[in-house]
Amino acid sequence: VQLQASGGGLVQAGGSLRLSCAASARTSSDLVMVGWFRQAPGKEREFVSGVSRSGRKKAYADSVKGRYTISGDIAQNRVDLQMNSLKREDTGVYYCAAGPARWDEVAGDSSRYTYWGQGTQVTVSS
Repeated sequence: VQLQASGGGLVQAGGSLRLSCAASARTSSDLVMVGWFRQAPGKEREFVSGVSRSGRKKAYADSVKGRYTISGDIAQNRVDLQMNSLKREDTGVYYCAAGPARWDEVAGDSSRYTYWGQGTQVTVSS
């Protein structure tokens, strides 16, 4: 399974971007979750948002709640991340990832994710 993240770019603070994650093929398991992570320069990769297989469970990092919205359909191999009211601290490389789920769950632990996209750069200027 290959994941392709796209939609990054340069935006002014307060602006919006929409990231997309497309999978080349379905995973062997019907239980899968998709997550978005980001890594800022000099910092560790951190969980941003994720969605469960059914789409009923969504999770967000506290830093993006109310500003980011994850959507899409894992069954259709496409998950998007709408990012509004962007701040400078949102700058970083954003990765989408997919991993097996034990049930209809979403996890913030990066070790739970098996497949990773190449990342897309998001730069927010002041």
